[in-house]
Amino acid sequence: MPVTLSSLIQSSYPNTTGTITSGTATLNFGAYPGSNEAFVSVAGQTGILSTSTIAAQVRGDATSVNHTAADHKYFPVFANLTTSAPSAGSGFTIYARSTQKLTGTWTVNWSWSQ
Repeated sequence: MPVTLSSLIQSSYPNTTGTITSGTATLNFGAYPGSNEAFVSVAGQTGILSTSTIAAQVRGDATSVNHTAADHKYFPVFANLTTSAPSAGSGFTIYARSTQKLTGTWTVNWSWSQ
C-alpha cells in the first residue's frame, strides 16, 4: 500500500477529534557551500494550542526553486526534520539537520491538530 500524505497525517494524529491544519513552508540551506542546518518559522496559526501536535515531512513529489521532485525524494536520506513546541495562538518552527551540507531551498509540508 503506498504511503500518502493523508495516511501520514492520520498516523500522526490517531486520536484527533478536531480539525487538522496543514500547509507548506520553505527551508533554505543557502548558497554553495550550503549548511548542515536550516529552519523556517510558521506563523499566523491563531488556533494552535501549546498542546497541539505538529508533524513535518518532505513529500517525494515536492519541488522548489532549487530542487526537483527527484531531489526531494532523497531528502530524508540526508536530513531529519524536527519542530519546536507550538506557541499558542502563534505558530512553531521547523528545523532541518543534515549529515551533509545542503544548498538552496526545499519544500516542507507541515500539519497540526489540537
